[in-house]
Amino acid sequence: MTTLRNYIGGEWIAPGGVEFLDLTNPATGEPLGKVPLSGNRAVHEAVAAAQGAFVKWRQVPPVVRARYLFKLKYLMEEHFEELAQTVTREHGKTLDESRGSVRRGIENVEHACGIPALMMGKTLEDVASGIDCEYVRQPLGVFAAITPFNFPAMVPCWFWPYAIATGNTFILKPSEQVPFSSTRIVELAIEAGLPAGVLNLVHGGKEAVTAILQHPGIAGVSFVGSSPVAKYVYQEAAKYGKRVQALGGAKNHVIVMPDADMDRAVSNISESLFGCAGQRCLAGSVVVAAGKAYEPFRDKLLDNARSLRLGYGLDPDVTMGPVISAKHKEKVLSYVEAGRKEGATMLLDGRASRVEKHPRGHFIGPTVFDGVQPDMTIGKEEIFGPVASVTHVSNLDEGIEMVRASGFANATSIFTQSGKAAREFRYRVGVSMIGVNIGVAAPMAMFPFGGTKGSFFGDLKAHGGDAIEFYTDKKVVISRW
Repeated sequence: MTTLRNYIGGEWIAPGGVEFLDLTNPATGEPLGKVPLSGNRAVHEAVAAAQGAFVKWRQVPPVVRARYLFKLKYLMEEHFEELAQTVTREHGKTLDESRGSVRRGIENVEHACGIPALMMGKTLEDVASGIDCEYVRQPLGVFAAITPFNFPAMVPCWFWPYAIATGNTFILKPSEQVPFSSTRIVELAIEAGLPAGVLNLVHGGKEAVTAILQHPGIAGVSFVGSSPVAKYVYQEAAKYGKRVQALGGAKNHVIVMPDADMDRAVSNISESLFGCAGQRCLAGSVVVAAGKAYEPFRDKLLDNARSLRLGYGLDPDVTMGPVISAKHKEKVLSYVEAGRKEGATMLLDGRASRVEKHPRGHFIGPTVFDGVQPDMTIGKEEIFGPVASVTHVSNLDEGIEMVRASGFANATSIFTQSGKAAREFRYRVGVSMIGVNIGVAAPMAMFPFGGTKGSFFGDLKAHGGDAIEFYTDKKVVISRW
């Protein structure tokens, strides 16, 4: 049993006078440790440490700041398997899924290593006679991120590597449900030589979040989570004058055209629907089969779903793990019941799924509904579990209209061999992250990540060029000598 501590100003600190949350492996039920539910005091201490470190850190040349991240990337590669196993133990993903998420985290650290080029400004001589104009990018101070349970190693790396590379200092508040991956990566950052106060780690729940949103010493906040909370974070932090990027939930539609390579489409879409037990904002949720694609896709999807093997992600041959907690399992099951009551046809029922070896695990088997209408609860709300809907439309136009009618707009995909259909889809669909014959439309670190409508609150999205914009201010200098 490990009792976690906060990392503030270069010291591991055990917060006093706070409650601790007991954490268990969601697949096996075995105890993992305790995490402190720090509050206002810890956040204030972390801000003070970050403000103190900012004065010197912003003066470190970008090329030197990048060297700390080069070293961190090396250490993360060296400890790659350990990090992946940590993710599986605390979250429940299969080991391959965890490896993929750790790889994506490392890619963001790697991209942030290019900060000497990414942070460059621009100059124009003779904007008027004898007058030159330039802009340079400067850091703003202390930033913070509030990150979710579903990608404990990857999502924090969407934010803090870019923030510190651009010369800011940082406070990370990971999900209290999965604190071990972030703790280990912070330990590696310390091993990489990152100066005290540049990166701080505060464990906690709602009180810590409120303190971050309201503290006047924090210049900006990044958030990933459900849409209702994302909207609250955006409004509350903006009220206190902060920059905010708040990534919310999703109801991702996948369109399958009659000319699609059906075997490949089923394989990709099944992984999108049920990978990570459906607990990701890019997961497919509603499969929209057009015309004659409907019956063959539905039947092949059911065969694929039935072949998935539930279990602990570190056990061999397991292809789907548990959901994060007993509470979340009950929430997902309530959606299944709502779908049944509202008249959708249940083709595959995963509610009674069990894993004999791990009777205390929070397992739900793949569940598939047919005949789901957009106004049904399971047709419009984010479930965040291994529950898929299949619906039938006559043609691409009807499919696009169904996507556009959703209150979310995070990701969407089309499976087709027609360039014309693919172009029409990407041109009209109105969603920010689009896959063409791709089940999970996850942008690489060089590109921005984020949705629109009810899936994103803010202006600048995560990683890519948007990260540099978010974490810097453009200072314009007009000179005449």
